[in-house]
Amino acid sequence: MKNIIYIILLFAVAAGLGACSPKVLPYAATNKVYSHQTDSVLEVLGREQPAVLVDSLGAPIPSEFIGTVNFNARKPNYVIIHYTAQDSLAQTIKTFTLVKPQVSAHYVVGKDGKVVHMLNDYLRAWQAGISKWGSITDMNSCSIGIEIDNNGHEPFTDVQIKSVLALLTQLKKAYNIPTANFIGHQDIAPARKPDPGPLFPWKLLAAKGFGYWPDELLELPPDNFDYATALRLIGYDTSNLPAAITAFKRHFVQIEDSPVMGQLDLNVLYNVYRKY
Repeated sequence: MKNIIYIILLFAVAAGLGACSPKVLPYAATNKVYSHQTDSVLEVLGREQPAVLVDSLGAPIPSEFIGTVNFNARKPNYVIIHYTAQDSLAQTIKTFTLVKPQVSAHYVVGKDGKVVHMLNDYLRAWQAGISKWGSITDMNSCSIGIEIDNNGHEPFTDVQIKSVLALLTQLKKAYNIPTANFIGHQDIAPARKPDPGPLFPWKLLAAKGFGYWPDELLELPPDNFDYATALRLIGYDTSNLPAAITAFKRHFVQIEDSPVMGQLDLNVLYNVYRKY
């Protein structure tokens, strides 16, 4: 049984390693750390330990480990899109190969369209932080993080977005990720994060099947329409309602992002929430 576990997990992790070529020699040391840490993960997952339990009186409860033959690696179900808020792809790679910042992502996409894969898709990156989407409070454990090289004040390049679309196409197919589950960092952390910002082309992504976008023709919501409830049903954390409104407008309206709902915003929200 242990051999089966290791074979399955090694295939999953090996996809993220690859041979060391001259191009990655500057990161040979950090790649060695990555390899060591994946070995540690495999060792933990390969343990065959029974549960150690006691009853309310402190008496041990009989238990043993019997391995099932029906399992595989857990797969990601969300994609979280970020901008790096840094000045270059090299700077971001350096940040993600240092221990002190305590941040990472699965992929980084450069301005020239280059895609750097930094963590096996089945492993947990430290990219979402304190966040919430619907009832999920640990987005790191169920998502893939994509960082796009952008300082937050500039348009994304065409070749960059082309690479992002290619990457999303691959991820959606590989993990059967639902259309609704392609979201931004600000969506899941509205009071804390602004990325990927109002310049990100969410409309284009939605046209390709990655997330939703409002229809061209919008109908008025009913008189009793509760926009706070609608935001919550989409997934937004409405404990800070102004922040949730701003996050929604940055994603789905992109004209202005004041924390108040105008009539257009209400029309857009009514249209979008009905898609979820």
